[in-house]
Amino acid sequence: MQKIDPKKLTLTERVEKMNQLILHGHILEAFEKFYAETITKQVNNKELTIGKEACRLSEECFVTGISEFRNASVKNVIISDNISVVEWELDFTHNKMGDKKYTQVVVQRWNKDGEIINESIYNNN
Repeated sequence: MQKIDPKKLTLTERVEKMNQLILHGHILEAFEKFYAETITKQVNNKELTIGKEACRLSEECFVTGISEFRNASVKNVIISDNISVVEWELDFTHNKMGDKKYTQVVVQRWNKDGEIINESIYNNN
């Protein structure tokens, strides 16, 4: 894992580095580098996941369940005061979810240490 000090990067640089890791299939590495221990995460306004360990388990289940990865692309990025919004287009096959092709918007709130403290995901999946 390449050493990245998020505190030394601008928010735009952090988002770009994280997106590049994800686009190159390093989803769990991106998670470890950019998410705070106190992260809270919610998908489509459903149950809130609290803490890095619980979120890590969820990410690991998702990543290890992908049996065929066809495409991921960033469509739009918006950067504001400690907030990033990324629109993704995804296409993959998952062992539990089957064939999936959808768009999602990820809203992330960042702390002063360069870590994501809250993530809300909205998709049409």
